[in-house]
Parts: sequence; structure tokens; C-alpha cells
Amino acid sequence: MGICSYFIYLILSSIIAVKLATIVAIIFAIVIYVLAVIVLKVFSKEEMIMMPKGNKICKILEKYKIY
Repeated sequence: MGICSYFIYLILSSIIAVKLATIVAIIFAIVIYVLAVIVLKVFSKEEMIMMPKGNKICKILEKYKIY
């Protein structure tokens, strides 16, 4: 996650403003983190339900047969 966001920052900082490149790199890091948590199944189904909007998240993940 850190390496990906760093390289995204390096690429974007030469194209757009540095502050905007930082924001985009942070957003990419968040997306990569969430995808890693879902793919690696870090949380069990019961733990997912305890989160805010957990029931809705579980239904969506079950719909796409991820959990």
C-alpha cells in the first residue's frame, strides 16, 4: 500500500500540483487497504456485522460471493 501510494505520488507530482498529488495518493492508499482487507478476509462475518453499516456491507459481499 505504501509503495503504491508513493509511486502514484511521484508520478502525479510531476504532472499536477503537489498538494493534489498527495490527496490522490492518500485516496489510492485507502482503496488499496480496503481491497486488501476484503481479499485477505481479515475480518470474520461476525466482526463485519459489528461495524457501522456492517449488515449492509455483508449483504453486498455475499451478493458478489466474496464472503
